[in-house]
Amino acid sequence: MTTLDIDHLRSWIGREEVAEDIVTADLVRKFRAMLDLQADPPRVAEIAPRLLHFCLAQPAAPTAALGPDGHPQRGGFLPPVPLSRRMWAGGSVIFQGDLRVGDGVRRVSRIADVVAKEGRTGLLCFVAVDHAIEADGRPVLRERQDIVYRGPDGGGAKAPPAPAEPGRHRRRVDPSPPLLFRYSALTFNGHRIHYDRRYVMEVEGYPGLIVHGPLQATLLFNFAAELRGAPPTRFAFRSLSPLFDDDAFLLHAAEDGDGLKLWTARENGPVAMAAEAHWA
Repeated sequence: MTTLDIDHLRSWIGREEVAEDIVTADLVRKFRAMLDLQADPPRVAEIAPRLLHFCLAQPAAPTAALGPDGHPQRGGFLPPVPLSRRMWAGGSVIFQGDLRVGDGVRRVSRIADVVAKEGRTGLLCFVAVDHAIEADGRPVLRERQDIVYRGPDGGGAKAPPAPAEPGRHRRRVDPSPPLLFRYSALTFNGHRIHYDRRYVMEVEGYPGLIVHGPLQATLLFNFAAELRGAPPTRFAFRSLSPLFDDDAFLLHAAEDGDGLKLWTARENGPVAMAAEAHWA
């Protein structure tokens, strides 16, 4: 049974990391192609798609320094949580402006909190990271990223959740292996659950490749922007259950006051990701 020295892990709170990148026309072109977004070739100073920042300033650990799951080995900026499985549990973004093609981007990241909890399937550790992104000195967005760590048996049997309710607006998505591979490539994400079928089935015990949480968030964000005719200024999302590449899923949306509630779910399946979109 893994135990956590939570006081040691919480000593990471307040640590900061600065990373820089450039919004290239090539990145915008590939991001749009991955999502089947039709557009002319990107031009300098053109507004870039929102949530493209998930692809920017990603850690580039040497291949020899990756752990067995494809993530960088523990330590460094993130606390060395001694639980074997790490996933992006959710997050929230407040937009203050837009990234543009050619922008120089500076991201300041700070460990905001580290909390251990006993879940229904075992010990969990949540790490909250705050990001502030500037483009050529102007504020663009503030983000909270929630990362969850759990042990190898954290996905044990439990009562099946209820099927998701249908939304007023719905769209079908085919989570093909090429789509998952392209998103992993654009985000330089080595996590093997998204592209290594043998690993995800034989080691982690899932029935197929897992659809990235940030990819689901991006699809829901774009769905919301299309429904309202403008991109949200505030967006939050939370992963509740996995989606796999062997089964199509639906984007759902329903009006909620001045905003939208959104969620993903496979046909007759539970909510996989829940999200909220708001416009200022």
